[in-house]
Amino acid sequence: MEPELNESFSFGSAQSGTDEQMVQLNLHAGHSNQTLAWTPARNLVERSTISEMAISIPTGLVVSCRKSAERTAWLDRLPAALRKLQQEWSLELGAPFDTSEVSCSYVTPAVCRDGSPAELKVGMPHMEGEHEIQGLRFWQGDPTVRLLAADDELGAMLLERCEPGTALRELDEPAQDIVISGLLRRLWRKPSEPHPFRPLSALTAHWSAETLARVADSPHTGLDMGLVREGLRLFDELPRSMSTEVLLATDLHAGNVLRAKREPWLVIDPKPFLGDPAYDATQHLFNCDARLRSDPYSTIRRFADLLEVDHARVRLWVFARAAAEPRDDWENAALLEIARAFAP
Repeated sequence: MEPELNESFSFGSAQSGTDEQMVQLNLHAGHSNQTLAWTPARNLVERSTISEMAISIPTGLVVSCRKSAERTAWLDRLPAALRKLQQEWSLELGAPFDTSEVSCSYVTPAVCRDGSPAELKVGMPHMEGEHEIQGLRFWQGDPTVRLLAADDELGAMLLERCEPGTALRELDEPAQDIVISGLLRRLWRKPSEPHPFRPLSALTAHWSAETLARVADSPHTGLDMGLVREGLRLFDELPRSMSTEVLLATDLHAGNVLRAKREPWLVIDPKPFLGDPAYDATQHLFNCDARLRSDPYSTIRRFADLLEVDHARVRLWVFARAAAEPRDDWENAALLEIARAFAP
């Protein structure tokens, strides 16, 4: 995942801005030029028409969009995109979700013309999430949320709403292990050619380049370059040494699994890459960081057995990510502890 995607370990993430933060954006409606105040979501007074309301932006998304000119430009275009989608799909929109996990997309409850509930999601430019729409089309709601409509050019999705929508993290971690392992085994299918999905090696190469750039740009007193180099070596080696290749979710943890009516649990926010199923164990494990650090080998073996994957490869993937995935804080004690516990 790109830095801000991980929940327990925020590889490279910045802290969210303050609630007083405001960004001025222009919405071109017809021949008029309206200035919209982007305000914190909890202060938004809901209206049914975008052109009538101040559009709020989650503070975590503001932080993510400040990281590049491309994302800043996307943010400038977002009000017009929302207005276009609202009109074309005949939607009534509510206030966007604004939690600590909202960092890569604008997501808001929607009501369709027939009164049915949905969610509107517009993703910012993001290497890892580039093929989310195509992944949802491939999985067809098994076991993901259903894709009701999509605008590929805008990166917009109208999604099935999960009701009641509570996250899997309401259960204890051993129970999460069972649910997530079952969902991952259902997700792991190989798409027929031709398909748009990139190999997992594209993700690890992206991470490697970013890590090398970050460690070169500034000194890190707590940086263990031996661990980093070994992690980078595995980022290159592991994708090439796998025996099975399937479509991965790559970001499945208890925050991305929601209670629903159609099935007990559904997957949201997949970030598909084609590769080693052992990799897909890692995101949930990083989100169980206290257990992973207190009993590392047993924790990995239990989850790997539930997934029916090689626990040795899971350990190597966990080590590689803990040692070499790009981040802002190279002195993160928890990640260093995990990396040292599993160092080859």
